Amino acid sequence: MNDHLKRARERFEPMLDTTRARAQAGCTRLRAYLAVQPPVKRVALIVLWGGGTLSALLLAYVLILIPLTPGIRDLKQARAARASTLVSADGKELASFDQGLQERVKLAQISPNVTAALVATEDHRFYQHHGIDFKRTAGAIFYSLKGDAQGGSTITQQLARNMFPEEIGRSRNLNRKLKELITALKIEATYSKTEILEAYLNTVPFLYNAFGIEMAARTYFDKSAFQLDILESATLVGMLKGTNYYNPVTNPGRSLERRNVVLGQMLKHGVITQPRFNALKKRPLRVHFARQAERPGTDTHFTAHVRKWLIDWADENDYNLQLDGLVVHTTLDFALQQAALHAVERQANALQAVADVEWSQSGVSLSSSTGAYAAVHGAINPFQYFWQSHAALGDAFVRESATYRKAVENGEAGPVALKRLKADRNFVAVLRAAKSRLEAGFVALDPASGEVKAWVGSRDFQREQFDHVAQAERQPGSTFKPMVYGAALEKGLAPERPYRDAVMSIKAGDGKLWRPTDMSGTTGNQMTMRDGLVFSKNTITAQVMQDVGLPDIISLAKSLGVNQSKLQAVPSLALGTSPVTLLEMVNAYASIAAQGEYRKPVFVTHITDRDGKEIARFSAVKPQRAMSQASAVTLIDMMRGVINRGTGTAIRHRFGILADVAGKTGTTQNNADGWFILMHPNLVAGAWVGFNDNRVNMRSAYWGQGGHNALLLVGDFFKAALDSGKLDGAAQFPGAPPRSAVPRQDEPQEAMDAMEEGGEMREEDMPAGDRATPAAPEEMQQVPDGPAAERRQDRQARDREAEVDRQIQQDRQFQQDRQFQNERQPFAPQEN
Repeated sequence: MNDHLKRARERFEPMLDTTRARAQAGCTRLRAYLAVQPPVKRVALIVLWGGGTLSALLLAYVLILIPLTPGIRDLKQARAARASTLVSADGKELASFDQGLQERVKLAQISPNVTAALVATEDHRFYQHHGIDFKRTAGAIFYSLKGDAQGGSTITQQLARNMFPEEIGRSRNLNRKLKELITALKIEATYSKTEILEAYLNTVPFLYNAFGIEMAARTYFDKSAFQLDILESATLVGMLKGTNYYNPVTNPGRSLERRNVVLGQMLKHGVITQPRFNALKKRPLRVHFARQAERPGTDTHFTAHVRKWLIDWADENDYNLQLDGLVVHTTLDFALQQAALHAVERQANALQAVADVEWSQSGVSLSSSTGAYAAVHGAINPFQYFWQSHAALGDAFVRESATYRKAVENGEAGPVALKRLKADRNFVAVLRAAKSRLEAGFVALDPASGEVKAWVGSRDFQREQFDHVAQAERQPGSTFKPMVYGAALEKGLAPERPYRDAVMSIKAGDGKLWRPTDMSGTTGNQMTMRDGLVFSKNTITAQVMQDVGLPDIISLAKSLGVNQSKLQAVPSLALGTSPVTLLEMVNAYASIAAQGEYRKPVFVTHITDRDGKEIARFSAVKPQRAMSQASAVTLIDMMRGVINRGTGTAIRHRFGILADVAGKTGTTQNNADGWFILMHPNLVAGAWVGFNDNRVNMRSAYWGQGGHNALLLVGDFFKAALDSGKLDGAAQFPGAPPRSAVPRQDEPQEAMDAMEEGGEMREEDMPAGDRATPAAPEEMQQVPDGPAAERRQDRQARDREAEVDRQIQQDRQFQQDRQFQNERQPFAPQEN
């Protein structure tokens, strides 16, 4: 590199020397010429040459700036600015890219008093110049040099700043002023004076998020711009010199003085007479302030998710979402979205009441009806017992808060800050309310296209922007089990393959031993792989996992759609301990419902311009085969059993849904997460329920189950979709049984409720060299064929169901015997 520079220097040094010599010779001749001139002429020549040089440089700089300032296309676009909108698949507006409160009006809809006051005050030669008032500009420079700073901008120049604040800049310097002048000339060459005034009055800001004269008139005088009288017009025009300084609401004295200055300008330029001015200046402001209600926030988690993608797309394709008036056609079904919002609100509120009541006192009164909890909710102190019995956790929450961390960073001792904050009732109340607020997420996809049809990221977007559909990663619990059983089917294992229902030790890759258990206990009997999924048996799933192998399970899960979150290759993965998003899980189930074909979720179908012309279409990507059709159909059939006789039976008996559906519940350790995903031939929907901090959970084992919490949201949604006709109740998956085989909705709930346990496996302290394996296949009792065997299988199934029911009743009775304090008044609040 040094040799290269040396050679280059050697090559150009002669040229530089020649140029330097010529310049020096020229300067010498110039000095010699000036030296022989008379003093006056010498000064005149220096001034003339210096001025000419500066003018030439300035002209060159202006020529450089011309292409860098907004062009004719930009001017027309800005004048006809319209915010882009997001619409649903059926054309309903979902959100827009509006900035502030603004309503554009024609100049004919604005009081003549406004335009008269504006021209007289801001630019009285507006109709004579062509964008630049050279006389006023020169005067402003003169007075500014004397120390009396004055503005020389015309209305057109101010409009240029309002329309293109980023392009022109906000700093007070020559560069900004030149850009402003050039843009003003372009505006005058493009639009008439009427159009310029109209554009100006529709874009000026007036505080309180109000933009334009129409919103200003409504805000300060509670009337339209057309109704403004001369005093009101002068007041608003006077604010343009400094909206905050001359605010008639907070600074009425200054505003009155400034209003009278405007009236004085109108007198000076012949708009009003002296007697009229004398009478007007004595009148009070008479402001009728009526702050305009902010337009309701239309954003949801879905539109916020689409916005992120859309902003990148607009940048890449040179579109302005605030000005171009694009119409973004999303996949969302408006009616289904409303059904989802109502389901989440209704059922999450009911579950919040359950959590509030159960954690309000030391005794738990268990009921399978959310209405029972809602009836007594007003008489209890929500979560009172939780905070009393979890003092250490409460302290941890305080220490983890931003307020505590900031206090410690500023030098306050930790124990002192902790004590101070715990004594702050308002701080503690807000913190506890946030930690004890139940959250939820819900999403629905069309399995045939991958299109998102409904999306609810939390109970209230305005309160909780964190998206529990696409952002939150939580343990999926047993909703992950279909990946295990699907991999088994792909490997050739039959649904009726028998396994022993027994607790067995499973060795992990690091030598640790685990013993997966079930809430319903174990029978020691043979159970088919099908029933292992139907009744969500951890003992059976763990053995299937061993037969299949973790690599195949992970590979299938990723192929089906769980491809963003990292899946940990540990045995407990089979029971859903590796955190994933709800969107991934529902996408995977949609792939199963599509008979094994994976489709990436689709949010936008196409984009049109303001005139309805399509400018972009996002065609569906060709589906990828994730699992064989035969395996997918068999897996769907196994998951029908979950709804008909397993952990998801509430879909039938609580919501009366008789359509051909299949699904799976999910519950994680300590009831921290509740999941439920349901598949219909035309729609797949899933929900997650839990607290943002998983150290807070549902108290009772019953309501902590995904089959009793998240299922409510999905069941409510599907019932509304089916009842409204949005979903075809007669649609069926391949291999569907006769409709008469579907359980009746009047079957008793208790006979059909199965419970499941969270997916964490219990670690054993055993030597790494000890090898423990489940019983070998030849040791298992084989299931014979024939009518007798079928009767035996039916009897075994009934026995298993009875055992599950017995375990449920035993669990409930145990809680009642231990925790009920008053059977006649089970929900009576505790005395402090």
